[in-house]
Amino acid sequence: MNATADEGEVRFSSEGHVGRVVFDRPAARNAMTPAMYEQFEEICRELTEPGELRAVVLRGAGGDAFVAGSDIAQFREFATGEDGIAYEARMEAHLAALLAIPVPTLAIVEGWAIGGGLNIAACCDIRIATRESRFGVPIARTLGNCLSIHNHARLVAGFGEGRARRMLLLGELIGADEALAAGFLSRVVAKAELDETAETLLAQLTANAPLTLRASKAALGRLLQSQLPEAEDLIALCYASADFREGVRAFAAKEAPNWQGR
Repeated sequence: MNATADEGEVRFSSEGHVGRVVFDRPAARNAMTPAMYEQFEEICRELTEPGELRAVVLRGAGGDAFVAGSDIAQFREFATGEDGIAYEARMEAHLAALLAIPVPTLAIVEGWAIGGGLNIAACCDIRIATRESRFGVPIARTLGNCLSIHNHARLVAGFGEGRARRMLLLGELIGADEALAAGFLSRVVAKAELDETAETLLAQLTANAPLTLRASKAALGRLLQSQLPEAEDLIALCYASADFREGVRAFAAKEAPNWQGR
């Protein structure tokens, strides 16, 4: 699907047993527009029957970012908590499509994996990154919105409770070495070694028993997502607030938001 540089696009290609998804909006650090999310979900849904594929790679274009969040222009029209609940449900549908890919997924992170980008990376099975990469969801400092309960669960599973609290409550970004120590990343390498490291991991994945990988991936996913509580009240609390509208305004104006707690 063709798109302007400003709109961005999500592209898919395959060669042999490996499929490759590219988030292509480098001028905005691959921040995802609604159209890009729709393209991404469509690609993922097609991959629920992967055919000859045994692994899928996800990567940002340009070499400076995986995905640096979601484009905030859409938030200017939000007025109620229901708007936020509907948005988070849409986001979870996109991520559910990624999680439904039955073969292993590999996220290759160069630079920023922030907000929606971190949520996408957290849904992948294996993650590698350059030493300069940074991970976080600094919404407490920026927009004043809220993650879905599923994204909270994936952050805790990927980074541990303590680091998740730092990311969510302090708005801290986590460096690649710390993400490796937490177990979120499988490898941290120099930029020049990234492609070789990715191909080595892909060779391992594609050489392993496909049905065992499929069963193991599905079992781990069921454990992580089982018996999660509802959290629509928390989402509505943030998205309906004057603080959220102030966060969107300030972010667009590149100003510090003036939080009022209402």
